[in-house]
Amino acid sequence: MAPSTFPALLLASAAALLLLLLPPGAEAVWLELPPSGTKCVSEEIQPNVVVLADYAIMYESHPTSHPTVAVKVTSPYGNTVHHNENATTGQFAFTTTEAGNYLACFWIDSAEKGSGTSLNLDWKIGIAAKDWDTIAKKEKIEGVELELRKLEAAVESIHHNLLYLKAREAEMRTVSEKTNSRVAWFSILSLGVCIVVSVLQLWHLQGFFRKKKLI
Repeated sequence: MAPSTFPALLLASAAALLLLLLPPGAEAVWLELPPSGTKCVSEEIQPNVVVLADYAIMYESHPTSHPTVAVKVTSPYGNTVHHNENATTGQFAFTTTEAGNYLACFWIDSAEKGSGTSLNLDWKIGIAAKDWDTIAKKEKIEGVELELRKLEAAVESIHHNLLYLKAREAEMRTVSEKTNSRVAWFSILSLGVCIVVSVLQLWHLQGFFRKKKLI
């Protein structure tokens, strides 16, 4: 092995290892859309992440019918980030501003529905959505420098994921502490009510027995 090829192989191995540590960033989904109804795909994504997706109707599986589809992509808080109608192919791309589940829903919106249709969805997130060939040509980088850029992007993505998980863990811990505090106060209140009721019952029984001259 030539000495000059060793750094490139080492960087490629490191990049592969870092990519394995990342959550899945690319997902190809094959959807069978019914004649009526909606099929949805969801993905939990953190803020400031690039999302890129291509969708296309696959006419090969239904050569006799040529329906069109509508698509709507919504954020975790219900904001519409993409909407398209009467489409056979399309693409949506956006940068997330909210953390949570992003929902992409598809349905047939044409009069010619047949028995349904098949749709291919190629969903890419984060560094998987980057076109490294275009970046390399635009910035005139290749080889080791390109692998370094990929490593930098992978490390940055892992760092953001760790910060996101840390924030979610802190949020869950705060909610848990508040819940435990409320449960503790409710238990103390319940105990106090029980003690007060017991005292009142004892006082009432004593008055009753004295009235009946039993004590």
